[in-house]
Amino acid sequence: METVPKYTDEEWGLLVGLPQSVLIAASQAERDGSRRTREEWTAGMTAIADGRDSASDLVRTVAADVVARQGDIEEGLVGGQEPPIIEFPDREAGIADVIERAKAAHELLAAKAADADAESYRFWLITLADQVVSAAKSGDVLGFGGELVTPAERAFRDELAAVLEV
Repeated sequence: METVPKYTDEEWGLLVGLPQSVLIAASQAERDGSRRTREEWTAGMTAIADGRDSASDLVRTVAADVVARQGDIEEGLVGGQEPPIIEFPDREAGIADVIERAKAAHELLAAKAADADAESYRFWLITLADQVVSAAKSGDVLGFGGELVTPAERAFRDELAAVLEV
């Protein structure tokens, strides 16, 4: 494919690593219980895998690379087991780092990618964040009440959209 040779190994690493980093940040934007976090991870991994069906060559290639590294949600992921839940040691610093890497990816794509591929990649990341933050309610009791998207989750999603100019 033509997509990979356009980028250095470091640049490709940024593009391939960012979707899972967005998943982690979106999941950690609001502290949830393990069941809710698992639902968010499943939604995020599904959104990443769905990128393999994108009309964009860049998104398809990145998604395929992520799935090859992490496993396919439809196949039960790594060895038939659920994916491990990854958390940042410092939640605020981790989320801020993801925002900075998203900004760097946006600048990289503006310099090297076709406009349609850059737009598709940015939109895919926002779709991924949306899927994660809306995967499970927070603050409900026995399924009653709670918020589907909390202010903290909305703030992460909005900040990501702002740096990606989506």
